[in-house]
Amino acid sequence: MNSLKVIVPYKWEGLWVFDDAAAGLDKEPFVSGADTIIERLAAGLPEAEKGFRLLFSGIPFPGHQLSVEWRRGEYGGNWYYSPSQGLEGWLCPALMKYFEEVPARIFVQASARTET
Repeated sequence: MNSLKVIVPYKWEGLWVFDDAAAGLDKEPFVSGADTIIERLAAGLPEAEKGFRLLFSGIPFPGHQLSVEWRRGEYGGNWYYSPSQGLEGWLCPALMKYFEEVPARIFVQASARTET
């Protein structure tokens, strides 16, 4: 399993969502505070609403901009806290399509998409 994962969040019907055909996900929404964390990560990225690159991993990597810490499980998902943003967000059970075990921390980097 890759240690770095990538998704492309975008705005749909006013929500931050992402698709991942390989994981069987279509318009999977970020909700319950995770949407606010995504909104802050996307701030300043050109045309972020049309999609931006979000790298994430359970281990630190060069250039990560944010880390979130596991707080508790609830409703089959997991609550994470961002010390740097002072925000808590819930990640739904789709998280387990990317990790074998619930990670204690998740490290994140947001960047603009580049078309080739």
